[in-house]
Amino acid sequence: MRDSGELKALVLQTDFGLADGAVCAMYGVARTVCPGLPIFDLTHEIEPYHIWEASYRLIQAVPYWPEGTVFVSVVDPGVGSTRRSIVARTTGGHYVVTPDNGTLTHVKQIFGIEEVRTIDEVVNRRPHTERSYTFHGRDVYVFSGARLASGKITYEEVGPSVPVESIVELPLLLPVKEDGGITGTVDVLDVRFGSLWTNIGCEDFDELGIAYGDRAEITISCDGRTVYQNRIIYGHSFADVFIGEPILYVNSLNRLAVAINQGSFARAYNIGTGNNWRISIRK
Repeated sequence: MRDSGELKALVLQTDFGLADGAVCAMYGVARTVCPGLPIFDLTHEIEPYHIWEASYRLIQAVPYWPEGTVFVSVVDPGVGSTRRSIVARTTGGHYVVTPDNGTLTHVKQIFGIEEVRTIDEVVNRRPHTERSYTFHGRDVYVFSGARLASGKITYEEVGPSVPVESIVELPLLLPVKEDGGITGTVDVLDVRFGSLWTNIGCEDFDELGIAYGDRAEITISCDGRTVYQNRIIYGHSFADVFIGEPILYVNSLNRLAVAINQGSFARAYNIGTGNNWRISIRK
């Protein structure tokens, strides 16, 4: 055991919402481990059981925090089952405490993971909770994350190392270039505003030769059925089109996105997310 005196930030993400005391209990456990520990929220509004969204939200936040920051991500439909509890160390020196259920998919593929350790629940579990199997976010994950962030334990003391290749990953499709266009997936929504965020990066898009102000042909389909097709303006920001008009733009993760200026594209056309939702862009 050690206590370096250097406190790292603890950042929490769950699908618990704030309607009851679950998140507050996690805060309490972390404060009990270390009263002065700085604790922040990534989000607690992940759609219940939506592991894919949890995975994506991590890449929105992880790289912008200092090295050593500890993220606790609990979207855990398999709580109490045989799924592993792990702590991953990214190539950027961040830590993610999470069930091994696919939550690390985007972090691994986009940023890289150096090492993974399973949590030794004999020593890294809140005392007197051995008979409780349904709140590992409180009893295992935030407890272990707070101990790591506060310097109460080293990363090596989390538990035994396991191969990085052994962690569970969700299917992650890559954009496909064909017939002068590019087809990708609608990965996630900009939830509050209803924009569609795709997996198509700037570099691949630039090869299409579409300049700012040009119109691009957009086709969105689900399971092979066309849901939306139109030619819309490629712009810098929403102000490049009139209110109510659609726009193609580069989002904050340098990926292509589609929105309606001051409206919800997802709600207007009933668009969902995931690998069965495809978007094609052509000049």
